[in-house]
Formats: sequence, structure tokens, C-alpha cells
Amino acid sequence: MKISILSRSTSLYSTKRLLEEARKAGHIAKAINVLHCNIKLEKQKPTVYYHGERLVTPDAIIPRIGASITFYGTAIVRQFEMMNCFTTVSSMSLVCSRDKLQSLQLLSRSGVDMPKTVFTNFGDHTDDICKQVGGPPVVIKVLEGTQGIGVNLAETIAAADAIIDANNELRSRVIIQEFIKEAGGADLRAFVVGDKVVGAMKRQAQKGEFRSNLHRGGTAKSITLTKLEEQTAVSAARSLGLGVCGVDLLQSSRGPLVLEVNSSPGLEGIERATGKNIAAEIIKYIEKGVHA
Repeated sequence: MKISILSRSTSLYSTKRLLEEARKAGHIAKAINVLHCNIKLEKQKPTVYYHGERLVTPDAIIPRIGASITFYGTAIVRQFEMMNCFTTVSSMSLVCSRDKLQSLQLLSRSGVDMPKTVFTNFGDHTDDICKQVGGPPVVIKVLEGTQGIGVNLAETIAAADAIIDANNELRSRVIIQEFIKEAGGADLRAFVVGDKVVGAMKRQAQKGEFRSNLHRGGTAKSITLTKLEEQTAVSAARSLGLGVCGVDLLQSSRGPLVLEVNSSPGLEGIERATGKNIAAEIIKYIEKGVHA
């Protein structure tokens, strides 16, 4: 089977591991930088050109599309779908997962629990907004942020007002979320492949920081999820139509709450924390999907 990993660099841990496990399983695997791809559109002949040469259609693709190239990367994934390639992440699901607001709306519609969230059109009634999510304190997030960037904790109405005003001036849209104090600056990352969680870790923020992202100095350790946590993670993935994803959960007094669903989750943190071969699970998922 021919597998193409859509990645901007073969030096990235996740890309290297997927190439390694695909080849170990006997497949022909290579990485393709989507920024060097062109697509040709004509009647019933979708084509992808790579470095100017027509690309032989792979059996499957693994999109590893960075947030900064979502639009172009999604177009390339869509083209491969038109060529009847199996993909671990569909173009539609990729777009939905990158839109924080839309993904939360889909989760809400599917009955997946999450922190209370308010979205407003550059609103100036900060006190009312904070009360709607049970605060202050409240968490304020820009819709385009990744890896904890653009996420702020406002301890007071005045602080929330200043953050919202600053974003309004920049015409940067934000969501305001309930602060889950009992989570204690920690969250859970559940790695979902197909219809099951194949690995999970608990990430803890460093002292004085409420964001648990590993890129911001957080630490991680392996954890066994409860049945409800597993069910919530799988339901979140299913609601966005994602075959492979990372689901971030908060442990709260009312049960697990979904913070975010990541359609291009990194493998390094989860594999090192859990000792599990997540890359191999993804390859098995592809084998099953292609031959279904």
C-alpha cells in the first residue's frame, strides 16, 4: 500500500514515526510538503502535482496540516479525496476542528459536555458575559490561537474588560469560557484512533501558569481514563468526523468537559508519556480503512 504523509518537514517527530511504522508494516511511505503541491482541476480528472511532476495517487494520506496553512492544506486534502484516497482526517473535519466556535457548536449539538462558553459580536457588556459563564474568573480565548497562545485568565471583571477591549480594537474575535477551578491547572489529552482511545496523558501546568500545554512548560504523565472520560473523548471525535485526533478534557465536579479537539495532534508527547506505539495504531487504522 502507498501512504503519503502530508507534512512540511521529515525532521518532525510525528512525521518520522509515521514513516517508520508504515515502512515497518511493509508499506511504501513518503512525506509530501503540501506547500509544494499544485492541484489541477478538469472534468473528472483531479490531479496533484508535486514539485512540478504528476503525483502517483496514493492509497491513503495522513494529513499533518499546521494551523498556519489550514486553507491551502485543506484544498490539497480535498483534492486527494476527489482522487478516492483514504484519509485519516477529512477536509471537512479539518476545517471544522480548526474553527473553535464551530467545533464547540458541533460538540454541543451532539450532547458532548464542555465549559460554558459565550461568543459575542465585539460586545461591551463584560459583566453580563462573565456572569453567563459563572465568573469571574473566566478564560478568554482568541478563535485562531494554538498551543495556548491567545488564551488568558481574567480574575476580575476589570481584567476581563481590558482583555476583551484589546481584542475588540484588533478586531480579533474571542470566546469567553467558564473557569474550572477544580481542574487545578491540569487537563487530559486522549488520543483517539478510529473508535477507541489508544493512549492518554495528564498534563499539568507549571507553577503560576494555568495553561497545561507542553509547549508552555507543562509536564505530562500517563493516565488511565475512566469509562466516562473515554466515552466523552470518542463522542467528541465522532461529532467532528475525525478518525484520528487528540481530545483535550478537563476533570470537573460535573464530569469530563471537552476543551478542544486537535485534528493534527503531535505524537511525541503522548508516546513518550505513555510508552505506547501510537504511530503503529494509526497505520493499523489506515489498513482497516483502505480494505473496508
